[in-house]
Amino acid sequence: MAAADDIALIQKQEETLVFPAFDEAVAFKVGSAIRDRALAGNLPIIVDIRLWDRPLFYAAMPGSNASNPDWARRKINVVRRYLRSTYRLVLEQQRPDRTFKVGEGLDISDYVLAGGGFPVTVKGAGVIGVIAVSGLPEREDHGVVVDALCDHLGIDRRGLALAAEAE
Repeated sequence: MAAADDIALIQKQEETLVFPAFDEAVAFKVGSAIRDRALAGNLPIIVDIRLWDRPLFYAAMPGSNASNPDWARRKINVVRRYLRSTYRLVLEQQRPDRTFKVGEGLDISDYVLAGGGFPVTVKGAGVIGVIAVSGLPEREDHGVVVDALCDHLGIDRRGLALAAEAE
């Protein structure tokens, strides 16, 4: 099962992509790397990096649109609630309407099942924030974040990258 394999790999990403420390300087470095990649590749994305109590980095690329920040905000809320990648939740929930089950009690205006939100985890502290990307298909949004974290942490991304989706 492809979804089960992807879920297992995303869990490995979440366990592996852990910062020794995270502050404003690290957020700026990671955010700038995502921005540079987006500019070089003409990726029409926004990137939003924040701790639970405040934003640390935000950038909007040419071609992004007014709905991207709202998608990112909703992804951020999901990571904050579940402390895991939004794309992992997409694959686990398998809900084509992008909403959580009614019993979860999550308003669709504040929560969305869409890839691109990834937890900022610090060794010894746990999940302290989130990196959200919006503007590409959700698997690609997720991949942009994972690639940036691998590069920043000096981890070979080939062992953590999701395979390209079959057409």
